[in-house]
This record gives sequence, structure tokens and C-alpha cells, in this order.
Amino acid sequence: MDLSLLRGKRGEVNRVQPLSPKGFRGFFIGFFMMGKSKAIFTFLFMCILVLMLGASAFQATYIDEMGREVNIPVNPKRIVSLAPSITETLYFMDLGDRVVGVTQFSNYPEEAKTKPKVGSYININIEKIISLKPDLIIAIADGNKKESVDTLQRLGYSVYAVNPKGVPDIFKTIENIGKITGCAIKAGNLVAGLRKRTYHIENTTKDINRPKVFIQIGINPIITVGKETFHNDLIRMAGGYNISGHEKAKYPQYSIEEVLLNAPDIIIISSMHRGGGFERRKEEWLRWKNIPAVSNGRICVIDSDLIDHPSPRIVDGLEELARLIHPEVFK
Repeated sequence: MDLSLLRGKRGEVNRVQPLSPKGFRGFFIGFFMMGKSKAIFTFLFMCILVLMLGASAFQATYIDEMGREVNIPVNPKRIVSLAPSITETLYFMDLGDRVVGVTQFSNYPEEAKTKPKVGSYININIEKIISLKPDLIIAIADGNKKESVDTLQRLGYSVYAVNPKGVPDIFKTIENIGKITGCAIKAGNLVAGLRKRTYHIENTTKDINRPKVFIQIGINPIITVGKETFHNDLIRMAGGYNISGHEKAKYPQYSIEEVLLNAPDIIIISSMHRGGGFERRKEEWLRWKNIPAVSNGRICVIDSDLIDHPSPRIVDGLEELARLIHPEVFK
């Protein structure tokens, strides 16, 4: 059978199992050919069977964001999230009660901290996931190891992979998670609100002067963000110019000399370093008076969770960046 005939756009449902329209037609023809009493008995039996099995007895086939065909139960009830951003997205759609497992550092909302942990999103604990008996696992391509995802799929689990690369992709991922969990309308409403807030920021900054921005996400060595990241999108949308936005590497290493050469107007330090080193790093920058950001007192710290997680909170990060880059506009 040519599988290309079954494929559709990524994230879209292609078919629902187990009965095709032809199968339903045959079922009803057979049903009405029965005797009256037998037909009534069969009808009652089918009603009871549907109530016992629930919607999870049926499956839908989707193409995930990696182009893989995945069979997923309709309205899955036991979901394992393999990244903090996925956990946040599920909670934003009021699906926290269905989440049975999360990765380390899934700390938002507060309730997510109490969920069973299945390892870090880089090092997944397969045995722990199996013990949770999930009917849906949501993975992320930029983080989860491919071999771990492949192993879970070989074991027969429904593993849907997301792969957001930019802010528009994040919105599409939210919509896709809504589709596969039976919450498409709620996801659509959520994304509509996020897009409205995003449009306001972009519309306000489109004709404004763009100061040069340097974002530091790594301390020793100094790591920043390149062209193919949603951080780069956020800086542009917030009305800034990313001095490393031409870099092909996602997270290039920069030297002090390179920062001096590019002379950023603003230095924004991500709080990703959990040991609190970002505060020390802020003080260290003060030695370099030749950098405009230093001489003008524009060295800021931002909560990394707001700009590192491709979840609905990314718009909170955008709004915070806009305030840091253009405080004269966004009070």
C-alpha cells in the first residue's frame, strides 16, 4: 500500500479508526436486517460497549511535526510530556489532570512540580514512562534524543513530536497539541489571544529605532543566540537588532572582544544559569566601559523561562523584552 496516499499536512488528522464510512454502512444494513427483538438487544449491547470503552477505543491518525505518521487515541487521558514547554502548553489548555508524567524542570505552573518525573528532556527514563501507562507521549525534536523517541514508538506507544523553530511555529505547535488532545477550539482561542498581543508589540515597534542587542544565555564560555532561534525572532519583534542574528549556529560562542567590536546598546542576561551566576556576570560587564550598554547602564536580567520555552509564555517573554529594549514606549 502506498503510504503517501495517507499523508496530509503536518499536524493534521487523516483518518479515524476503526470503522470506515463503508464499514458503518455495512453495519447499519446488517442491523436493520435483524429481527426486531434481536436488533434492540444488539443496539443496547453496542451502547453499553461504547460507554465501557469510551472514546479512547477509537484512534485518529496524524502527521506530526517531524513528518511521522502517529496513531493517537481520541481524547487521550494519560499524557506524558517530554519537555517543560509541552507541560506548560497542556496546562494552558486546562489539561493538567490528564498529565501523568513530566520532565525535570517542568516547574510551571506550580502544580506541575508535583507530577511524576520521567528524567530530563535529554535523558529520558524509558522504564518510568512505561510504568505510567500513557496513551499519548508528546516529545520535542530540539531536545529529546531521537533514539529514545524511536524506542518508545517501537514499544507501541503513541509518540507525537513537535518541532517549533520560530515564534509562528510555536503558535502552530499549540494548535497541533490542541488537535491531538481533543481541545482544538480551546487551543485556537488561546493562539488567537497570543497573536493579538504579538501583533500589538510588532505594530508598535515596526517604525521605531532598533538598538543593538546582545543576549547572553551562557556564562563560561559566553554563549549567545543565532539566526535560527526563536530568541532571534523575539528580539526583532520587540524592536531590537540582534548583533549575533547573522550567525548560522543556533547558539554561538562569543568572546569579550567580539562583544566589544559589535558595541551593543543593551546587554540582556538570561537567568538560565541556575547557580545565580548571571548576577555576578552583570557585575563583570561593568568593567567594559567602552560598550555602550555598560556606559549607559543598560545591562538587564530576564527570566530564562520566558524566552527559552516554546510555550504560550513566549509572548510574556516578548512583552518583557519589549519593555527592556524600549522602556520609553512600553512602560
